[in-house]
Amino acid sequence: MGNRIQIRNQISGITIPQSLMRTYPPQKGNHMKSTLYLKFIILYLIFGFLSLFTTATLGYQLMEDRLESNTSQNMYQEANLISTNYLPSYFSGETSVWSVHSQLNAMKIYLNSSLWFVESDGTMITFSNTGNTNAPSSIKDFNPAEIGGSQYMRGNYHGYFDEDVITVMAPVIQGFQTKGYLLIHHPISAIQESCQQLMRPVYITVCVIYLLAFLILLGFQYFVYRPLCQITEAAKQYANGNLDYEIPVCTEDEMGYLSASLNYMSSQIQDMEDYQKKIVANVSHDFRSPLTSIKGYVEAMTDGTIPPELHGKYLNIILFETERLTDLTKDLLTLNEFDTKELMLDKSRFDLQEMIKHTAASFEGVCTPKHILIKLLLLEGNVIVYADKRKIQQVLYNLIDNAIKFSENDSSITIEVTEKNGKVFTSVKDSGVGIPKKDQGKIWERFYKSDVSRGKDKRGTGLGLAIVKEAIQAHDEHINVISTEGVGTEFIFSLTKG
Repeated sequence: MGNRIQIRNQISGITIPQSLMRTYPPQKGNHMKSTLYLKFIILYLIFGFLSLFTTATLGYQLMEDRLESNTSQNMYQEANLISTNYLPSYFSGETSVWSVHSQLNAMKIYLNSSLWFVESDGTMITFSNTGNTNAPSSIKDFNPAEIGGSQYMRGNYHGYFDEDVITVMAPVIQGFQTKGYLLIHHPISAIQESCQQLMRPVYITVCVIYLLAFLILLGFQYFVYRPLCQITEAAKQYANGNLDYEIPVCTEDEMGYLSASLNYMSSQIQDMEDYQKKIVANVSHDFRSPLTSIKGYVEAMTDGTIPPELHGKYLNIILFETERLTDLTKDLLTLNEFDTKELMLDKSRFDLQEMIKHTAASFEGVCTPKHILIKLLLLEGNVIVYADKRKIQQVLYNLIDNAIKFSENDSSITIEVTEKNGKVFTSVKDSGVGIPKKDQGKIWERFYKSDVSRGKDKRGTGLGLAIVKEAIQAHDEHINVISTEGVGTEFIFSLTKG
């Protein structure tokens, strides 16, 4: 029996609350003043402006400061080198002024700077200037300590230069005494010119990056903005009730997945609308038929068309139709509990086999006239399950009632219980007309009645198997049907062992 049991998942219908299906179309005249794409273009332009502005200001300033620091350091090293290794020989008489002047001229070309060689009091000994600058015969208010703790000073150096220069100073020591000083003046304009030359590749690089960023904007327009516009248009169409609108799915990324999900959602809502119309039509039909019969018989009894001696017969028919309406109303209320998610399962541990015995015994009055035998193939001892006792009893009742409805006279129905892997499986099998293969996927639908049942049993509401399906799924369990037309049908459902 264990090999015969096959549990198959059934995809249940999706129920959408009516409140979620309301549409709120956009107000007329409420046009978008700016689109997401326009905002990204504005951000792109702002990004380009800020990039160029930052590079031209902060980048240029940082570059100039670095060049100024490096230049002053190199000048200071050269000044110390000359004042230590060459100029002391002038004060010892080993080197003439002309030789010192020649050396300073050579350094002027190398350093692109003005070099002044002065006495300790600022009196000019010799110099080598660049440009049209004339060196003074004596530096006014000369103070060797004016540079302070830094390596250089910046300015026009007491007004002797027409532009700002960097000035470094190195003492010339001979015989442990400071005999003079070497001053080197380098124009700031030369540093700025070097800075501009170095910044040109940076500007070009920033412009190239800015152009490459435009490719990112194009990619955003193609991969994000276009699909987003299609999704927005789809949302408008759905809000206006056009559920046939379909979003083209061209990619397999998140946008493609979202588009496919919206397409699926619209098809599900459309199917649900059709399903609801079908439900309303079926409910109306199932209510109208008995109500029409009741009204007709009551009017006939009232106006005397039906004689008093036949009132009992037709009152029984009215009672029968009233019971149909009661069953239909009860089933609809049961299904409504599942749909609105208000169903709270009252789970407990109980003996499933004991319930099967009592439920099967309740059909004795129906089975006896048709000579239908109910066989119970149960396990030894008690079989305890953990479930909602009332709902499972309703499942058993509906399955047995369905089996009896489709069974011929002088036939049998078998109810069998098995255990496997911590689950308890219950099988209800009849040897009736069976379910055509084309109908087996539809039997769980509400109000569905197969052609073979029409004319056999007018009391069916078409909701019994739908209730069974919902009840089993509410327990996170499964139910399966195995049926062969002309041979019989078997329903198998699982429960958790308690």
